[in-house]
Amino acid sequence: MSRMFLAPSRYVQGAGALAEIGIHAARMGTKALFIGGKTSLDVCGSRVEAGLKNNKVGCHREVFSGECSDKEISRLVDVAKANGVDLVIAAGGGKVIDTGKAVSYEMKIPVIVVPTIAATDSPCSAVSVIYSEHGIFERYLVLPKNPDCVLVDTTIVANAPVEFLVSGMGDALATYWEADTCAKSCKPNALTGACPPTLSSLALARLCYDTLLEYGLQAKLAVEQKSVTPAVEAVVEANTLLSGLGFESGGLAGAHAVHNGLTVLEASHARFHGEKVAFGVVTQMVLEGRPSKDVDQVLDFCLSVGLPVCLEDLGVSGPSREDVRRVAEATTAPGETIHSTWFPVTAEMVESAIWAADALGRNARRRLRT
Repeated sequence: MSRMFLAPSRYVQGAGALAEIGIHAARMGTKALFIGGKTSLDVCGSRVEAGLKNNKVGCHREVFSGECSDKEISRLVDVAKANGVDLVIAAGGGKVIDTGKAVSYEMKIPVIVVPTIAATDSPCSAVSVIYSEHGIFERYLVLPKNPDCVLVDTTIVANAPVEFLVSGMGDALATYWEADTCAKSCKPNALTGACPPTLSSLALARLCYDTLLEYGLQAKLAVEQKSVTPAVEAVVEANTLLSGLGFESGGLAGAHAVHNGLTVLEASHARFHGEKVAFGVVTQMVLEGRPSKDVDQVLDFCLSVGLPVCLEDLGVSGPSREDVRRVAEATTAPGETIHSTWFPVTAEMVESAIWAADALGRNARRRLRT
């Protein structure tokens, strides 16, 4: 098998970077379908539209329904066709971004991604995660190319609730551990079919992890003050670019599969993607028999920035054996990324790992309090 490295055509990050959107859009099209949730449109809508107008790019604004589902993608494709657009701009969090990428794919037109939060690593990837209309994971839609431009204004990110940045750290936390698993197994990448990971993707995945450990708490405290600092810039880059490149080219494994499994429990739906992924990292490490020092390092980091370390932290209080069994079965469904592990994985093994990870997390929390 060949190795493969994927990346967006252009990545732009910095305080005030949104002012440049018209310049980038004018290189790609003449009229944009501009989609976003109500909050993100309130935050950046007028500036995006002004930037497009100043560069003679037309715009049709459309409010996102809130779920990256087949129904919403189809609706927006119809809107795009009706308005004669030749460019998609998706502003907001992971679900609207994934929807924008899917609409771009269906329409065969470019897409500019404008994350208003640094909560996931979806902006840079050629993947859309498709859910049911009720928020249950359905499948990965692997796209033929990465976004044409990713533009991150760190002033906007720093003014969003800090919980989003922390969630992004949870998502990014998985990047190194999943890429390391894929490198050990040399199984085809579940997203690209390539194997093993390139040296560059593994190096970026490790840099992502090291950046979180070095700057995560600093960045959280700065964003609580609505401040943009070098630590904030570093963590936004880790959450968005390093994690995006690392997971896509390095591969996914157990952490994201556990996230997908947790979506079968309605109690977890109120928790962010990255929060569930963070617990999935600990579960993956337990499943793989990683050394205690590594598990403790991950748990300590999670506790320092406020990421979940046990099921109760995810809203799953007092789960039954049947509940955890359902999660384990969904985690190990055929085609799930947990099968990238270097040994065969069963639902029974994952069930045991979830209970053990939960116990480790509760024990770590007790240690913190004493």
